[in-house]
Amino acid sequence: MKINAQRLLENLDRYAQIGKKGRIGVERIALSKEDKEARDLLKTQMTDAGLEVHIDQLGNMIGLRKGKSEGKPVAFGSHLDTVYSGGRYDGALGVLAGLELIHTLNDNHIETDKPLALVNFTNEEGVRFAPDMMGSHVYAGKADLSEILKSSAYDDPNETVGSCLKSIGYAGKMKPGTIEFDAFYELHIEQGPVLELEQINIGVVELVQGIYWTRYVIKGEANHAGTTPLYYRKDAGFASAKVQQFVGEYARKRDSRVLTTVGSVKFSPGAINIVPESAAFTLDVRSTDETLLKEAQKDIDAYINEVVASDKLLLEREEMVRFGPVRFPLAMTDSVQHATKSLGLTYKRMPSGAGHDAQMMASFCPSTMIFIPSVKGISHNVEEYSHDHDVENGANVLLAAVLGKSGIG
Repeated sequence: MKINAQRLLENLDRYAQIGKKGRIGVERIALSKEDKEARDLLKTQMTDAGLEVHIDQLGNMIGLRKGKSEGKPVAFGSHLDTVYSGGRYDGALGVLAGLELIHTLNDNHIETDKPLALVNFTNEEGVRFAPDMMGSHVYAGKADLSEILKSSAYDDPNETVGSCLKSIGYAGKMKPGTIEFDAFYELHIEQGPVLELEQINIGVVELVQGIYWTRYVIKGEANHAGTTPLYYRKDAGFASAKVQQFVGEYARKRDSRVLTTVGSVKFSPGAINIVPESAAFTLDVRSTDETLLKEAQKDIDAYINEVVASDKLLLEREEMVRFGPVRFPLAMTDSVQHATKSLGLTYKRMPSGAGHDAQMMASFCPSTMIFIPSVKGISHNVEEYSHDHDVENGANVLLAAVLGKSGIG
């Protein structure tokens, strides 16, 4: 039994028109009108496929398909939101391949032993509201719902997660986590170059590296760029530049197993002839080793404090995200490996460099991920692309793994 590849690809293209950006890209920010349009379509498709649709208080969407038993459902899915100027596969592939899985079972009149659940999690990307992996984070009981609902948008403090959920009609009544899962599978593009370079069909994801996000604001004093002597300046911009260099070099040390990135910087007042009064910037630190992750954060914080003190500046610091590395259960990764081999496809056991909903769900139920190749490793970019045959392969592996877990008696 195989999925209908043409139907899946056509559906991927259909969703890619919602928030289309550039030639093949998509910009569908969580809780936006585009997100609402995609959610409305998914809800209709879930209902048409015979699923019982549930919306929880954070807008997570769960479509249930009954099984022969009334136990916990085997779940699968991902997210429909994208980053700014993003791609059509990141997130949507996992949701729509899951929908195609349901269609395939319906087409073949297959009833599974265990129930099934198709999931679309809210705000996985975290580009407008923090934290990322928000929906799965709350669903797994790792964050306080009331606090998350108060989280305000980066670009508009008057808009919160709660107010935006209401405005798009996805503030449900069900408490997140009410529907327990037997297991959770997430099909996703690799978002890196390894599978393509090594000409491997499927990535069997063993673990997801930890992620620390921190926001800093260095505060100095605005002054004239032409008349203020260097010894008199309190230059927040120069201080932030020193920090950026330190952060960049930190990850480039020999044998480093840590990735460090300053992803955004904003000067105020932001004029060409004014010494910056403040510099706001973000830090992203990642590693598969939690000890190294904590050590890197500590070292970078120490350097920032040293720069601020020596330049007689002030510092504000906000911890945005603290997610440790997650290793998936061997039984789950083995189920993906077995499904891949049964289809005659090649595989590689590997880590994920990016954060994913499965990372959060791992504390809620046995979870794992399936990767397909990304062309040139490009993702979070309008040129993000995966070949049709790789999409088909990934969806078939998902189908085989889910059937192996749920049983068809």
